[in-house]
Amino acid sequence: MAEISGIAHIQLCVSDMDRSLPFYSRLLGSMGMIPVMEDDSYFYCIGGKTGVAISPVSGPHKNSTFTQGTVGLHHVCFRAKSRDDVESLYKVACELGATIIRKPGESDYAPGYYS
Repeated sequence: MAEISGIAHIQLCVSDMDRSLPFYSRLLGSMGMIPVMEDDSYFYCIGGKTGVAISPVSGPHKNSTFTQGTVGLHHVCFRAKSRDDVESLYKVACELGATIIRKPGESDYAPGYYS
């Protein structure tokens, strides 16, 4: 049986590349991810055995918005090394004006789970 060793990459489509690129560049950079490709149609970072790509949504879907709970991606959750890292990323997300669902804290998902 073949075994996986992680996720090679996650690709997110965005409605406005000009607006999204500074946001994702800073957010992913604050996680130690390094950009390896960047132009008007593709932004790709690697770090922690993970790749994240950002690209513009295709023409017919330009005015679509993301709705969690419909068919497709529900959410992406990165694994942090420490609670301090979670707190640090929370601050960066706030500075970037991200929509924050909840403040960092312990959850019932697993013993010691902090997100």
